[in-house]
Amino acid sequence: MTAPLIWIFFGLLALSVPVAHAMLGGVAAALWLDGKPMAVIAQRLYTPTQSFPMLAIPFFILAGNLMMSGKFGTYLVNIARLIVGNFKGGLGQVSIIGSVMFGGVSGSAVADATALGNALIPVQTKEGYPRGFSAAINSASSTVSVLIPPSIPLILYGLVSSVSIVDLFIAGILPGVMLGVGMFAAVAIVAHFRNLPRSPLAGGFKAFRPQIAAAIPALLMPVFVIGTLRFGIATPTEVSVMAVAYALLVSGLVYRDLSLRGIWRAIVDTGMMTGAVMIIIMASSTIQWVLTAERVPQDLAAWVQATFSNPWMVIFALNLVMLVVGAFLDLPAAVLLLGPLFVTIGQAIGLDLVQLGLMMVVNLAIGLYTPPVGTTLFISAAISGARIGETVKALLPFYAVAIVVLLLISYVPALTIY
Repeated sequence: MTAPLIWIFFGLLALSVPVAHAMLGGVAAALWLDGKPMAVIAQRLYTPTQSFPMLAIPFFILAGNLMMSGKFGTYLVNIARLIVGNFKGGLGQVSIIGSVMFGGVSGSAVADATALGNALIPVQTKEGYPRGFSAAINSASSTVSVLIPPSIPLILYGLVSSVSIVDLFIAGILPGVMLGVGMFAAVAIVAHFRNLPRSPLAGGFKAFRPQIAAAIPALLMPVFVIGTLRFGIATPTEVSVMAVAYALLVSGLVYRDLSLRGIWRAIVDTGMMTGAVMIIIMASSTIQWVLTAERVPQDLAAWVQATFSNPWMVIFALNLVMLVVGAFLDLPAAVLLLGPLFVTIGQAIGLDLVQLGLMMVVNLAIGLYTPPVGTTLFISAAISGARIGETVKALLPFYAVAIVVLLLISYVPALTIY
């Protein structure tokens, strides 16, 4: 069944069929050719929806949407400008600092790229930033969000690998900071050679001081999430519900800018984002059933062990495969497809599964700003009005930073402590 599944799946992708539908089409054809009942598809579509930990995904998305529906975004940008605005290319640095802060609220690179891109790219363009460079900063820096808790991709990896989501969240903090610092350095170097302007916050600390007290509750969201998980106060799913309650309290009582219309819009946006993720999760479950029935993970692990003599070569091969797949598949779909396969290989070579999860997320995050599918790349280019080729050229320093961080995570296990 595996061969027709693969051929039909990639054939449908080549015809621009959505990923989830291409998965289902490949599985249906494989089952039909093998004489298996089509009822298997219905059963497998239903099974993953009954996972209690999966409830964390829509609730964390909703918490982020509620927090970003009001004044939080303005406070975030102002704090970032206060911290890095005096540097050359200060607005570029604001994108990176903002992504680190925003990642602790949304956990979604796409949400980050959209929210911060709309807020910062037009201002950067007015101050003389090349459009392609503005789009490059936004599309690359937004991927820091997939490592900073609460990360939606890390939740998905935890679900398919049975690895503790709490351990993944904690282990993702240091790599996320490393990625942010590396991109900060890349922007600083480019800004120096291009002589990009400084963009300090008007009035400086004195003008912003009255707003600090109001900004603190929003900035405490990541601390609340990580602290609650780290000390075992609640499970990730329970924390996600608590995060929604926290967002409602902060937006409704502290900022007083959350209307019923705003709540409704946040719920609708959450429903659409959750639906896009869930249909991929459900479809990938059918593929996992076929691969498990054919013993593909075990056979692949045995082949890898027989082909590669050293674990570092296996890790290099895994990274190479993930980089290629990430350029053609959206991050959630790639995590769900590759996770079960690579977990078996990782266990065979003694690779820590938390470390593997971070390797996978960083690899596939690079695909978010890599043609031909790159989601954050196309979002950022559309906002800035830059050509894709122009943006990709400006992305070269960010690709270099991401690859260096990826290699460090892959070969220095101490960087993924938890």
